[in-house]
Amino acid sequence: MEDFQTASTVEALYNRSIDVVLKLRARGDVTEEGSEEVSRRSPRFSITRTAELVGRTGAAIRDAEKDGRLPNVARTQSGRRIGYTLAEVNAMRAVFGTQPWRAPSDPLSIIAVQNFKGGVGKSTVSVHLAQYLATQGYRVCLIDCDSQGSSTMMMGYVPDLDISEEDTLYPFIRNTEMTSLSYAVRETHWDGLWLIPANLRLYSAEYELAAQIARSDHMLLNRLSQGIASIAEHFDVIILDPPPALGTISLSVMRAANALLIPVPPTVVDFTSTTSFLAMLYESIGVLEERDLPINLRWIRFLATRADEQKSMQRELLQIMRNLFGENMLRAVLRDSAEIDNASARMMSVYELEQPVTSRETYQRCLTYLNAVNAEIETQFRLTWPSHAERLRAEGVL
Repeated sequence: MEDFQTASTVEALYNRSIDVVLKLRARGDVTEEGSEEVSRRSPRFSITRTAELVGRTGAAIRDAEKDGRLPNVARTQSGRRIGYTLAEVNAMRAVFGTQPWRAPSDPLSIIAVQNFKGGVGKSTVSVHLAQYLATQGYRVCLIDCDSQGSSTMMMGYVPDLDISEEDTLYPFIRNTEMTSLSYAVRETHWDGLWLIPANLRLYSAEYELAAQIARSDHMLLNRLSQGIASIAEHFDVIILDPPPALGTISLSVMRAANALLIPVPPTVVDFTSTTSFLAMLYESIGVLEERDLPINLRWIRFLATRADEQKSMQRELLQIMRNLFGENMLRAVLRDSAEIDNASARMMSVYELEQPVTSRETYQRCLTYLNAVNAEIETQFRLTWPSHAERLRAEGVL
């Protein structure tokens, strides 16, 4: 009789895979000179770019440094500025009063980046959006709700080595006596961006929630919403990266969210899958409404991802999607780019690359795509903030 050793084989494969993951992370990490501690850093910005981000001229920044309102920026031995960190940019915003924060009366923007098919770029969109908004000066929390932990990994963590279950949503979801989610919120290397990470323990939460809900405890679907409410005053935008499947955590995400961003590559398979996602979502909304658990979304937008307009079929599908979804389709398209793949291979975002991996032209083109998509999403949620909507109208955005 053949001796099967399935468990030991899987364990060996897992251990070998983890070794590779650690080596891939090392490619993207930066080790401080003279230190064994590994750190990740957000980019530095030139004074020209800093002036754009802060909303003041370069001359105004220099004057503020001269009169002591701002500290002098670090320089090289030759006297050349080495650039401003994002933390220094945000300090300038505080001095000049140009922080784009929502007013206390404006609703917290809670954006679910959701589709029930894997490989559509859900985590890629979530992380790049979170980092972009933090760069613009918003207070952002990225909540990884997916047990696979892809967003957590792109933020520099190996989920099942660096993250314990106490660091995730899991304790709050299972323990209804807990009143605050603050225990799980951690600072990141990106100033203004906080993270609630995920690991495989969330997979257990999926089953535990389902079992309790089956016993008619439907209000457990409100746990994520309650957790977000407990930390809401500290943030302008919450970005939720849920599992690519319809389950209790995904339903909890939909209950908590007030905006839905649906990434969909312009391929027949992905478009068909997205159509099924809409059907399942519609059915779920009906079931939840029957149980007095409505889903209330201020906006829904489709985002074409991984698009290759060199392919005639994709061009055709993009046009079909634009005609079909109308104003619910973002104008900007996230085109397929080698730079996104290269950054992901280093467990980071394109915004974190200090220099192009392929070519300067490919890198700049990718940044243009990312910035256009993220800026359009920024406009969408600002329109839901009364304190910002009038400003957008005055700027001619509307």
